Amino acid sequence: MIEHVLVPVDDSPMARRALDFALEAHPEAELTLLHVVDLVEESYGARMLVGEETLRERARERAADLADDYLERAADHPGTVSTVTEFGKPARVIGDYADDEDVDLIVIGSHGRSLLSRVLLGDVAADVVRRAPVPVTVVR
Repeated sequence: MIEHVLVPVDDSPMARRALDFALEAHPEAELTLLHVVDLVEESYGARMLVGEETLRERARERAADLADDYLERAADHPGTVSTVTEFGKPARVIGDYADDEDVDLIVIGSHGRSLLSRVLLGDVAADVVRRAPVPVTVVR
């Protein structure tokens, strides 16, 4: 039985579709919405101009706004819904979180990144499928 579902989220339509799928397919499960901030994607110039701590604080603020939007979207879910923000490489953080937090299933949207970002950095969903310690459902 699926009791704890991890849904990695960002500000993409595919992440919203993944959440909608998880809400519908696992109505009684505990859902954890994990937003991973990868500061490597921030430009070197931005870090030099405002500093890494300022970038982290801005990322935390954006993550809080994103979490509010997702919690509103999941408001009718009868199970528990929580949000978590972590910093690091998304695929690695997602896999580690699933392993550490006794997750039964990961539901992830495909292609949350831009085409250029996927080419340069790789597709997070594909990396999660390869690394995950639990089953993964990829929503298209």
